[in-house]
Amino acid sequence: MVLLEVRDLEVAYGETQVLWGVSLAVEKGEITCLVGSNGAGKTTTLRAISGVLPIKRGKVYFSGEDITGLEPHKRVELGIAHIPEGRRLFPDMKVIENLKAAAYTKEARKHFNDSLEFVFNLFPRLKERREQLARTLSGGEQQMLAIARGLMLRPKILMIDEMSLGLAPKVVADLFKLIKDLRESGYTILLVEQNVRQALLHSDKGYVLETGRIVKVGSSKELMADPDVKKAYLGM
Repeated sequence: MVLLEVRDLEVAYGETQVLWGVSLAVEKGEITCLVGSNGAGKTTTLRAISGVLPIKRGKVYFSGEDITGLEPHKRVELGIAHIPEGRRLFPDMKVIENLKAAAYTKEARKHFNDSLEFVFNLFPRLKERREQLARTLSGGEQQMLAIARGLMLRPKILMIDEMSLGLAPKVVADLFKLIKDLRESGYTILLVEQNVRQALLHSDKGYVLETGRIVKVGSSKELMADPDVKKAYLGM
């Protein structure tokens, strides 16, 4: 079942068009990755899906419903959680305060205690540091907190932008394992990544974005074996 679908998406910043006819589909219960080099339009795609950026042309569908004209907070209420590049935490608030602030929808408030237990089981280090200020956490811990905040919304889909950016290889490996564990728990994930190898290794399906256009699509295994992808992104 297709949970999220984007059709012929076009987005511009003023007179500069960034996305050209981007179409993609995310199946429920799968990890789909959107990969490409810096500046390809990956972050713009997520921001358009979440409603932060206006769409010049195209449609966004969620659970079969056209949400193209919906305001960002309404999309969150439907179950779309966007974890932005750079984490965007409240640095001078404690870990627990960041989690409480994230659970602002009616559904999230209703299930707050269950969600908190879930994220603390998922991230024991956050439980240990629940009284620490977010800015005192390591980079990896801050990324864990960013993901945990998204989970507090009890989303139907997690859209994660550049999860591995600036993190040590061991931390990156742990986070990608976590993403697969979330998939096993029933979560649907749209992952935007510059780390093409890790993204394809840990996803079911992939789209390759170049200068605002989708140039490759297929199963992650197919893309890993694609000669063009190997040459351009995998250093092979």
